[in-house]
Amino acid sequence: MTNDLFRRLEAGFNDMVTIRRYLHMHPEVSFQETNTAKYIQNFYLQLGIPFEANVGGNGVVARVKGARPGKTVALRADFDALPIQDEKEVPYKSTVPGVMHACGHDGHTATLLILARTIHELKDELSGEYVFIHQHAEEYAPGGAKPMIEAGCLHDVDVIFGTHLWSQTPLHTIAYRSGPIMAAADRFIIKIQGRGGHGANPHDTKDAILAASQLVVNLQQIVSRRVNPVESAVLSVGSFVADNAFNIIADSVKLSGTIRTFTSAVRDLMENELRRVLDGTCLTADCTYTLTYERGYPPVINHKEETEYLAEIARQIPDVKEVKESELLMIGEDYGYYLEQIPGTFFFTGAMPDGDVYPHHSPMFDFDEKAMLTAAKTLGHAAILYQKK
Repeated sequence: MTNDLFRRLEAGFNDMVTIRRYLHMHPEVSFQETNTAKYIQNFYLQLGIPFEANVGGNGVVARVKGARPGKTVALRADFDALPIQDEKEVPYKSTVPGVMHACGHDGHTATLLILARTIHELKDELSGEYVFIHQHAEEYAPGGAKPMIEAGCLHDVDVIFGTHLWSQTPLHTIAYRSGPIMAAADRFIIKIQGRGGHGANPHDTKDAILAASQLVVNLQQIVSRRVNPVESAVLSVGSFVADNAFNIIADSVKLSGTIRTFTSAVRDLMENELRRVLDGTCLTADCTYTLTYERGYPPVINHKEETEYLAEIARQIPDVKEVKESELLMIGEDYGYYLEQIPGTFFFTGAMPDGDVYPHHSPMFDFDEKAMLTAAKTLGHAAILYQKK
């Protein structure tokens, strides 16, 4: 069975590349992926694989039943793009101005579609049921995972596996980690309200820029002086806006940023400390403020048993040269919502291209397409052998 799975996936690799490149040329941003969803639906329709459309929004869920009873295994891929201009010169460059697949979600979708087709071809030899979750809107909170779960995409599912093609990791590498692997991603928006005036008469004003500048400095002390050094946290101010003439003292300033953490205790601490520092800074400057604090995705916390199982499966894949423990990553992923509901794991598949390597979310981002075949083999092998657990 294993050799047959691998052989069929290898035979389908060119189709995988074709799908990936089509999606790369026709990207759609989060919550607007209607044409991409239709493309996925048509793929399953042509194969006669039953699916449900509009799951929690633009989500698509397909199911393949084996000939014998068994466990239900879910595999997930996201399919939204980013509001970034594609600047690389390749035949499959994005045709949509200001939108591109800069994170590999086109590859995730192509991988899952061909894997679903392959498992469908093998269904008479398989046990259990296989659920293919095509998720919209991973890139932008509140994301697509939560509404898809609420709509029932995990109904009767025993376990879930997912992967991210990772351009920073060498090809033919699988990186796994038990417990936390990706961070909770929260955002904040702060408006400092002072009293503007002429730059020549600062004593008649309440300088919002000065107060906001001091706030940025003070906020950086939260991680260094309030978080236990053996824990991890990040607080970054990404936007500082005070648009005035050169000789005007600002009436108000708008700040926005993000906080990343791995545990609920540190997450609570960071939010509380931000509010405390904000109170104190504005009191000192005699300014007022408004704060909008939004809790984003939870951390991705892999289940131990399923992660160890996946690592062992990865070692059995002929294409895989290295299976290693992943570092902790401060980026966010709404896959964490699935793992709050059922056992499972999320891992990285090395996709480093030859030549220049650009980070995810770069306008020059690309990956080695051979990584899709490695991902498909690992996910498929894990799903099928899970029936024997």
